[in-house]
Amino acid sequence: MAELIHFALSNFTLTFLVLGLITGLIVALRKELTRATLAEELLAYFILFTIAIAYFYNFVFHVFFGYLAPVYIGWADSPFQAEVGYASLGFAAVGLLAFKGNCMVRLAAILGPAMFQWGAAAEHVKSIIATGNMAPGNAGIMLYSDILLPVIGFALLWFKRATDQRGVASDR
Repeated sequence: MAELIHFALSNFTLTFLVLGLITGLIVALRKELTRATLAEELLAYFILFTIAIAYFYNFVFHVFFGYLAPVYIGWADSPFQAEVGYASLGFAAVGLLAFKGNCMVRLAAILGPAMFQWGAAAEHVKSIIATGNMAPGNAGIMLYSDILLPVIGFALLWFKRATDQRGVASDR
């Protein structure tokens, strides 16, 4: 059990993605299950868990346990740990606003972290190539999360938007 908890906390991006998708599916199933309901709940809970909660977790980790973050990533400690933490707090706040917000707020909640994650992924790949850094926070699930979470977010946003447009077209 301790290993499972360690895995879940160390790979929090995957943990919160799974929790968000499962919660969204459960909420959708408890309502009248339609394409529109599924699109809304999957997107809402993706944003709540993978942006609002995960970035708050990242804020706490980088600001209050900043000495651990570079060890996990395989980098040297830096005052920038706190700056990453405070940027994460901003993403978390926007994610919380976007949980039940409109399309534009949701786009902003996904777009900001996407730019951060894709930039981080590029730096992680550079670190792997230059130094062979295969630390868990530099390679593996974290690297894949940095690349794929924005793709999943944009796909869910597109699914929601397409479903909304389909509903408007069928109302005419």
